[in-house]
Amino acid sequence: MLGQDDSAVPARGRILAIDPGERRIGVAAADLGLRVAIPLTTIEGGPDAVEAVARLVDEEGARALVVGLPLSLSGALGPQALRAQALAEGLADRLPIPVLTWDERLTSTEARRRLAGGGGRRHKRDVDALAAAIILQAYLDSQRQPASG
Repeated sequence: MLGQDDSAVPARGRILAIDPGERRIGVAAADLGLRVAIPLTTIEGGPDAVEAVARLVDEEGARALVVGLPLSLSGALGPQALRAQALAEGLADRLPIPVLTWDERLTSTEARRRLAGGGGRRHKRDVDALAAAIILQAYLDSQRQPASG
């Protein structure tokens, strides 16, 4: 499964999100029951990205994967978004779990802003993993059921 349809995402278990870049892939995780995303790690991108992500999905026992799709501000698919989409398609073909794409416009900018407030020296890896957590939290928040009453 690839896209925004989340009907196959289980209600319980672990979910991962990735912020794909040319050199590094930020990774975040959450428990579907708790619905709080945390930065997890950063892995190397490149030609073996599908296998690297697949190994991590297996190690973490993930039940779903969200791939950040860096659309342009107009919503168009630029070169980075096309690379992310190709990665998501490769992962969807490789993994037995739902693979969803999620609009991640400006998440790296938001991650840098948040890290700048913490003082001290920050690494690009910190930004990548935090960007993945922002992507995952946005996805999780979109899935919350509105309160009835």
